[in-house]
Amino acid sequence: MHELSIAMSLLDVAAEEAERQGGGRVIALHLKLGPLSGVVKEALLSAFELAREGSEFENTRLVIKETPILILCPECGENRPARSMQEICCDLCGTPSMDIVSGRELELTAMEITDEHANAVG
Repeated sequence: MHELSIAMSLLDVAAEEAERQGGGRVIALHLKLGPLSGVVKEALLSAFELAREGSEFENTRLVIKETPILILCPECGENRPARSMQEICCDLCGTPSMDIVSGRELELTAMEITDEHANAVG
């Protein structure tokens, strides 16, 4: 299950960035995920739960935004949704295309980090 190694890598990146930002707590990781990425959303969410268990990220959420498969249709001349993962052709006119515009994403797009010092009473 390669989703576990992906989840662990996400937490490694989160730890590095939190340290770089001065040691805040990571509240959430935001990820774009396309159907052609080879990653199953539900498996990644389960793996993330497992990877964060007992760590400093125990309360960190993984927020996944699924991206559609879009192709540049050679007939329509525009970006169009593909019919399906198995049928990479224009949903409107049916023309096949190998020019995939989106759908392969596995991208960490944002992190929510709190400033631990902002809550300290002095």
